[in-house]
This record gives sequence, C-alpha cells and structure tokens, in this order.
Amino acid sequence: MSSIPQKDKKILRELGREIVEAAADPVNEERREIHRRINNFEKVKPWITIFQEPWNELNVNGELDIHCQDDFSRGIESGMRRTLFKWRHYPGDMTISPVSVQPYCIHDTGFGISEKVDVARTDPTNSVVSRHFHIQIKDEEDISKIKKPVVTHDEKLTEEYYQKRCEIFHDILEVRKSGVGSFWFAPWDELVRWTGVQEVLMDMIARPEFVHKAIGHFVDCWLHRLDQYEEQNLLSAPAKKLGVTGAAQIFSEVSPAMHGEFALQHEARFYKRFGKTYYGCCEPLHDKVDICAQYLPNLYKISMSPWVDFPKAAENVGNRFIFAWKPNPAFVAYDHWDPELVRRDIKEKMAIASANDCIMEVHLKDISTVRYDLRRLTEWNQIAQECAAEYV
Repeated sequence: MSSIPQKDKKILRELGREIVEAAADPVNEERREIHRRINNFEKVKPWITIFQEPWNELNVNGELDIHCQDDFSRGIESGMRRTLFKWRHYPGDMTISPVSVQPYCIHDTGFGISEKVDVARTDPTNSVVSRHFHIQIKDEEDISKIKKPVVTHDEKLTEEYYQKRCEIFHDILEVRKSGVGSFWFAPWDELVRWTGVQEVLMDMIARPEFVHKAIGHFVDCWLHRLDQYEEQNLLSAPAKKLGVTGAAQIFSEVSPAMHGEFALQHEARFYKRFGKTYYGCCEPLHDKVDICAQYLPNLYKISMSPWVDFPKAAENVGNRFIFAWKPNPAFVAYDHWDPELVRRDIKEKMAIASANDCIMEVHLKDISTVRYDLRRLTEWNQIAQECAAEYV
C-alpha cells in the first residue's frame, strides 16, 4: 500500500477539522428534524437543497483549488472542499456529519453497448453539453446487443483505501466503509441513447411489441445487476430498507396510459424491490400522479418539474406524497440577475402548495450556468429560506 504524502495528509486533516466544526453546529439537527418530519408526512417548513451546480463557474476566490498531489488524496480533497463551499455559500438545508466514508470498490462491466454521440459545447469548461446520439438498436435482433452486467467487489482495494482514510483522519473523523445506498434507475433515459428518441416514441404506435421487448429486456438486465449486489452484500442495507429514485424523462408528452404501459409497468419490477420510490425528474407529472401511484405502491415522493401545471400538480398530489418541487434553474442563468423574480415565483408556488396541504421539498438543480456569479446561488438560497419560513 502506497503511503499518503505528508503534505496531502496535512491538507486533508485541516479540512477534516473544518468538517468537524461544521458538524458541531446545532443547525444540523434542526435540519435533520425538518427532514424527518417531512419523511413522516408532516406539513412543516419545506426542506431546501441546491445541487447539480456548475462547479466550473464557482471557484471565484480559490476556495475550490486542489492542493494535494496524490490522486486518491485529490479525490477526497475535492469532495470536502465542495461540501464546505456549499456550507459557507448556499447550504439550503444540507447537513454535515463528522464522518469520512470509503465506498466499496465495485467493478461493473456495464450493458455491453456504449453510446455513439456527437457533442457540441458552448463553454469548454462546462460538463453540460448538447448531444446527438447515433442509433444502434433498430429492430428486435439488435436488442441482444444489451448484455447483462457482471458485478464484482475488489475487497482488497476497498480495504486499502479504507486504511488510507484511517491513516489520514485518525482522531479527527470517523471512517466507515459503505456499500451502495441507492440507485438512479431511469432505464428509458439510457435506452433512447441507443434507439433514438423520436424513433422509439413513434415505435410505441407502429411497433409496440418491439418497444415492450426492448424495455423489458433492459429491465431484466438491471434486475440481474441488483441480484448480484444483494448476493454479494454490496448494498448499505437490505433493499427493502432503502429508497430508489428514477424517471422516464422522454415521456413528458406521452399520455398517462402510455406512460403506464411502456414505462411504469416495466420499471415497477425494479422499484418494488425497494422499500420506497421517489419518481420523476424533468418530465411534467401533474397529470400522472394517479397512474404513478397505481403502478408504484411504494411511491412516497414525486417530482414536480419547472414545466408542470403547478396548481393542478398541487391539487393532484395534495398530502398523499412528498411534493418535490424543482424551481426553474433558468432564473439564475439569465443575462441579468433578478432576485425579485425569484421571490415572486417561490412565494406564488409555496402559497399554492400550502393551500393544498402539500408536504413540500424544494430542489434547485440542473443548473447549467450562473454566469460565473456565485452571488446568485447565495441570494437564491436566502430568498428560498425566507419564503419557506412562512409556509406553515
């Protein structure tokens, strides 16, 4: 096992002390209590989170600079600096614990088919890009290109990395090993990269059996992956004690009945293996609450994207499920920052949700740009917290 450079160890231990200091703040328990009560379906102050931010635009003062030399150290340093950066500038209702987690080193062979894609960029430093996918699955014979993955755990490497973390953080942070705590299960988001979006949507009418076979086989492959995680004890807890998250984002303009037939009935085979399901992402689901509940009996949280009919969404969800509202990230991306526009939007939406007894979370995400203006996230967070304080 290679040793950690002393300079790296010094840097990481100092960051560890900052984590301990942040974790000791009483606000952590206040925020955990809000989240506990929301998960218990109590109407309280909405829980706020900000993520999927454009990190390439945020390092305006060097707080995110990486100083370690060793690759292993640099990975840890990057994560810790981002955590502390959010804590200082736009924490939402995030919490920090005095723990360093070493994930299991898991190898997955994948599905045997990779996307063939053309990429266009507007900012060479931004990971948000435009993609044009080349079709690889055109008929039933092509479905066999999708293979069942093979999952293995490199226990020796996990132990090596765990011991390195212990060496770095001893007497500062608790160090734990951990298996996988959840999956992002959105098979349609992957499948369309091989079938084409327009093509497979047309096939739901022209070749429905082909579509059913394609998505059915792909879900079988996902279930084979999950079986291996369970057989090898690679989950952080039994699946029935874990939550799972997913979506079918290309179904935004598909009817509720077709969403149920071509997505939910297949996806449910995976979701039902877990204790609870959080469904949806960018696709508007205001007219699909009942169909989601029909196919997903363990549904507990549903996404309401920036493109929903908000009054209808609030009415249809009510207090049956946690209402995970996604404010429009374009509001922090305009040429000119308008905090009053943000305030009006949040106050209006929260008033509608409260009138319908919604148990609300607010997730600002998919933030492609803030025009290199960190202040926008800081002020958005402050406005959201002020509005949320008036929710109940």
